[in-house]
Amino acid sequence: MNKAIKFRKTVLLIMLLLISAGLKAQNQSVESSWESLRSRPYPEWFTNAKLGIFIHWGVYSVPSYGGAESYAEWYLRGLQAGAQNRIDFMKKNYGDDFTYRDFAPLFKAELFDADEWAEIFSKSGAGYIVLVSKHHDGYCLWPSKYAPGWNSMDVGPKRDLVGEISEAVRKKNIRFGLYYSLPEWGHPLHKWYEDPDDSIKNYVEQHMIPQYKEVVEAYRPDLIFTDGEWFNSAEDWHARELISWYYNLVGPDAIVNDRWGHGADIGFKTPEYSSGGLDTDRPWAEVRGLGRSFGLNRNEKLSAYMTSEELIHLFVRTVAYGGGLIINVGPAADGKIPLLQQERIESLGKWLEINGEAIYGAKQWKKSGENKPVRLERTDAQVNFNWVRNSPGYPVIEDHFTAEWTGFIKPDFSEQFSFSAVADDGMRLYIDGKLVLDQWETVTEGTDSEAMREAKASSATGKVSMEKGKFYSIKVEFREDVQNASISLSWESKSLGKEVIPQKNLFTKAGLTQGDGLNGLYKSERQYIAYTRNHNNLYAVCFEWPGNKLLLPVPQPPAGSKISLLGREESLPWKHQNGLLQIDLSAVSYNEMPGHHAWTFRIEGID
Repeated sequence: MNKAIKFRKTVLLIMLLLISAGLKAQNQSVESSWESLRSRPYPEWFTNAKLGIFIHWGVYSVPSYGGAESYAEWYLRGLQAGAQNRIDFMKKNYGDDFTYRDFAPLFKAELFDADEWAEIFSKSGAGYIVLVSKHHDGYCLWPSKYAPGWNSMDVGPKRDLVGEISEAVRKKNIRFGLYYSLPEWGHPLHKWYEDPDDSIKNYVEQHMIPQYKEVVEAYRPDLIFTDGEWFNSAEDWHARELISWYYNLVGPDAIVNDRWGHGADIGFKTPEYSSGGLDTDRPWAEVRGLGRSFGLNRNEKLSAYMTSEELIHLFVRTVAYGGGLIINVGPAADGKIPLLQQERIESLGKWLEINGEAIYGAKQWKKSGENKPVRLERTDAQVNFNWVRNSPGYPVIEDHFTAEWTGFIKPDFSEQFSFSAVADDGMRLYIDGKLVLDQWETVTEGTDSEAMREAKASSATGKVSMEKGKFYSIKVEFREDVQNASISLSWESKSLGKEVIPQKNLFTKAGLTQGDGLNGLYKSERQYIAYTRNHNNLYAVCFEWPGNKLLLPVPQPPAGSKISLLGREESLPWKHQNGLLQIDLSAVSYNEMPGHHAWTFRIEGID
């Protein structure tokens, strides 16, 4: 055997050994220890995709009803908890003997077309979807043998909805994800919210685990979004076992969210209905509906829906903070996605067609953007608000805002009054300059992901003696941190039962003959420019058109760098002076502006 042949055989052997080692490494199983699970890399596809579409669709889509600020998909829980509006609605429209399970035959999906959905999602620019396979009511959108008579094949559409949607979106090269509720409100082995939290063992082992494995094995989703974990630990839910099993089944592209019970500390983070500015070293995605609900709520007002501009701004903000957005659609029971919802997500897709290079695969820059103080002034009839997770009004943002009400209070009796307040997060009350109530400390609300916690607002009381008909100055201060926001101010006395202080006793000015409420002043910071970095460029996304000149406090680009407005061909003149990059926009005509919601400037050479 000559040396050349020997050499080729040696090289071939080395290559085979390297390939074998590579395959072993690729197929190496993920151990079920927390250390192993947390050290596993997050798949690149998720961090690059940025945008996902949530889909809440099920039996609850038949009534599609709740309070204007409530989650319609929680209809069954509302009935169980005695929510009178939902009870009355069902009796009035479906009869006295109608039960929640009777909605299932009415969930027909007669107009549902999975390919049509996939086309809508493709137009949105989304890289993945998250379909609710089973919500907390236990109804399954696939033929689960663990939910006989309570799945979409046995009752209702008589179709495998998960299977149809999975096939349709994957044909569009959209990643497929599944939401799966760990607990159920009505399962006989454990009725969530009714049975003791520590009594879930049989439910988990006999029902939840085998059903979870059934749906994951059948559809191999790229993403798993679990929910409903918040009353129990990760060990109660067997989280280590289920996550490692899923990773080993699907492979390195698999990813899970962070809702696995106390002690898990794993998965991409999922803040819900926040202002989109999470600071974390883990992948994350803001999760919310286009309106106040995830499931379709026909009782919502148009004002509850995000405009296209608001949606684009929120999405860009999440990307600038290193995260992404999972925006929800709530189809009707017939399977049609409401046209308003289609219009909103497709308008985001049109914006992405022009500006996508600043978004897809983008990384967080050294700062997320530029903020400015904003304020909202108005007269409020009472101090009695439950904003839930929403802003008190534009331009104030949802989180980290303050409110102050000032004016005068005039009692109808000469006696001692007891003032009380319930607030989330902090409040203070002053009467004639005297501190009467002090509840300024933050109330712990749990984790970002505990989406439907019970109310955490705290109460305080204080007493003041006042004279009938006399005006007393009043000031109420309020502070909101994150998530839920609410405040109500009440009084009572010997002659007066406890009530929220009415408008007739509150005055914006002393001496008015009729109560008109209090002067309300709301303040927050609001982002008006967002930064991302990608392709060795810095991108500045402006939420307001800057006029003839854009000033950015960023480093000087290298000599010869081009600056341009995405969607417009010509470069823009610029100079760097006094620490500011000054971009001349005087040559940009109105007709050249690509879109009217946000504008992206590419700055070459700054990364």
